[in-house]
Amino acid sequence: MRNAFSDALMAAAKSDPRVLLLTGDHGYALFDAFRRECPAQYINCGIAEQNMVGVAAGLARGGFFPVVYGLAAFVPVRVMEQIKIDICYENLPVVLIGDGAGFVYSHLGNSHQSMEDIACARSLPALQVLSPGDRYEMSACMELAFRLRQPVYLRMGKSDRGDVHGGPVRLESGEMLCVRKATAGRALLATGSMLRTAIELIDEGLDAEIWSVPSIKPLNLETLQSIAQRHHSVFVLEEHSVLGGLGSCVSEVFASIPGAARVHRIGVEDRFSTYCGTYDYLLREHGLDGASIAQRIADPDMRKA
Repeated sequence: MRNAFSDALMAAAKSDPRVLLLTGDHGYALFDAFRRECPAQYINCGIAEQNMVGVAAGLARGGFFPVVYGLAAFVPVRVMEQIKIDICYENLPVVLIGDGAGFVYSHLGNSHQSMEDIACARSLPALQVLSPGDRYEMSACMELAFRLRQPVYLRMGKSDRGDVHGGPVRLESGEMLCVRKATAGRALLATGSMLRTAIELIDEGLDAEIWSVPSIKPLNLETLQSIAQRHHSVFVLEEHSVLGGLGSCVSEVFASIPGAARVHRIGVEDRFSTYCGTYDYLLREHGLDGASIAQRIADPDMRKA
């Protein structure tokens, strides 16, 4: 998925010299090809993320299309005020990339684990929020972000979990993608890394409809209403806090739909990680591994100890 991001970025930069990449002293190997092919469009702003967002806003004011790259724990979380005032208030065409969202930087501890970025980003006016689940969704999200020419936050989580779609897809704002149809009366709505987990649950025998949600803000209200009325239970899977993330978005929409399905939010509970460890370990600690999620779906009222 990171390669798809890099390829899409380089293609955009080659086709339009106004596309600029700003990085906060991250992503060297990822951007080797970009620096080689488009050296004049690459700016290393150093470990100064607040300043980097201000630079991006000034460049956007000057007619450029900046892409701001950082770790999700820092972009958007560390720079919320600058994003709010410098970019969103002015409705500037800046694409913000938060790499390593969720538990990707597991060994670096809670300071680098990002469980609140969606909640932060979706609260800012004018800022669209994207969360691709595989390389095809990443390419589509990048294409959409450049096409929108407005503030966009794109969340990049675990990038090596494999393909979900069989080929390229195209996205519009708010669009949801049906990955597996079913008539079991329950649906899984998944975003980012959890999309692959949802597919694996179906492969292991779970009978449920699967929807990918690469566009978290806005959401397609018509699609959500259809899901709410066709199913009795909807499980929202995300590698993010259950507070303010996709599960909260869906719950807010369903609250206004008479007779809507019951929403079960499966994500990170309101706590920090207890220990450092591998990515897979932290998924288990927080009950986001496949076995734990399957148990939650089988017994929706279960509460983790």
